[in-house]
Amino acid sequence: MANIVNDMREIISAFVSNDAWMMSEALGTDAAWVMGALVTVLGAALVLAIYRFIPWAERNFEATVMVSTYLLIGGIIFVEVFRRFVLNVQAPWSTTLPPFLFLIMTWFGCAYNVKLRTHLAFAEFRANMPRGLQFFCLSLDFALWMGFCWIVVTTSTQVAVNSASNFQILLGTDNILQWWFLVSVPLAFVLIAARALENYLHDIKSLRSGAPLIQQAAIGQG
Repeated sequence: MANIVNDMREIISAFVSNDAWMMSEALGTDAAWVMGALVTVLGAALVLAIYRFIPWAERNFEATVMVSTYLLIGGIIFVEVFRRFVLNVQAPWSTTLPPFLFLIMTWFGCAYNVKLRTHLAFAEFRANMPRGLQFFCLSLDFALWMGFCWIVVTTSTQVAVNSASNFQILLGTDNILQWWFLVSVPLAFVLIAARALENYLHDIKSLRSGAPLIQQAAIGQG
């Protein structure tokens, strides 16, 4: 236990120092999983607090990121296809940047759909269950999402830090680093954890008030 606490202190010290190599070394210990759990849970609570004080962000943040990156991907592809086949020129980064933008769009879009409960829903099946079993399934959903988020926040942070420590450049560019995009993955999964926590708190409230626990959901209804 003492070793875990010391390793956690080293992780915090490495991030405070803003040294990518030190971060990479510090995250190579088992303490990274403990820190990942803390970041996931505390980050989710912080995001919910921000959403509470900024209602616009609660309603629109993930959707805005998702739509903006989608339009940017489409714009890059459209322009560069025209330039390639009509003007016989092409930006060297035009085939390497869109996959990273797609990464951002995908995981922020996942957070948006967790909010809408269009992932792990099974509403038609669960609606016919007894109320206690319905709440058990919702509790299982919450546990699974938090577990997924814990694993991804921990491992993707390690990947982003390793990329930064090796100064990995986005192919086709001179000074754009890959970790600038890779860090969006743990951030997105903190948002997913926040949405899962938000849903579960609502489920507890519904259980106590006698309101329906299972509701039909559809993509894009929010």
